Amino acid sequence: MPSFDIVSEIDMHEVTNAVDQAKRELGNRWDFKNVDADIELDDKGITISAEQEFQLEQLMDMLRMAFAKRNIDSRALSEDGESKAGKLVKQHLQLKQGIETDMAKKIVKMIKDGKLKVQASIEGDKVRVKGKKRDDLQTAIALLKEAELDIPLQFNNFRD
Repeated sequence: MPSFDIVSEIDMHEVTNAVDQAKRELGNRWDFKNVDADIELDDKGITISAEQEFQLEQLMDMLRMAFAKRNIDSRALSEDGESKAGKLVKQHLQLKQGIETDMAKKIVKMIKDGKLKVQASIEGDKVRVKGKKRDDLQTAIALLKEAELDIPLQFNNFRD
């Protein structure tokens, strides 16, 4: 019985490259000369800091552009809110890995509401979809790609 897995993963090596690329651009931009601004990557996510809020937005745009150049979906970033520390404005960005239970239930419900001849089941942080025909699985993939979900989805582990 053919099957595949729906996952939401990001390549951390590519994230590191994207952050480095954004840092290089930060150093080269004339509007950030003599401005205390930084982009940091750690285990928990990415922290951006700048002196003013509009500079923080520009840093976010630079980071999103670097992510796009590295083929990383910017929906993998979730903003945790801004904090003001002294003269700096900081924002922490969480990196989304895996499919949360609520989102997995929503995906399974979408597949079932599509009246496709497939079965979807939640297995940890991924969703496994099984069907009798490959065409049914491809229809399920097309259905999910058209849906507006707030996490990036990848389809892997195809089995016949």
